[in-house]
Amino acid sequence: MNSPQTEERVVATIIALAGSHDVVRAALTDLVAATRTEEGCVSYELFESAASAGTFITVETWRSAADLAEHMTTPHIAAALAAVDGHLAQPPGIHPLTHVA
Repeated sequence: MNSPQTEERVVATIIALAGSHDVVRAALTDLVAATRTEEGCVSYELFESAASAGTFITVETWRSAADLAEHMTTPHIAAALAAVDGHLAQPPGIHPLTHVA
């Protein structure tokens, strides 16, 4: 019998304003490098939608919900949020996932 899932999986969507794609892309690229060094980070990938330029998506796996919560308090998250301030169409959408099948 498999043990229950303890890892925390998250998808985040970040949508840049028109004309701000490069600013947001650069801030998120910097965030990826720093995030991957966190002890609780299992994986952290950044994508840009091929169907909607300027729509960025992170696909994340954390060791635990506590590790994800800690990530949200890091200096590199604060720096990324400061860098994209005024460049987003809406606040980032953070979607913790529940395994269905």
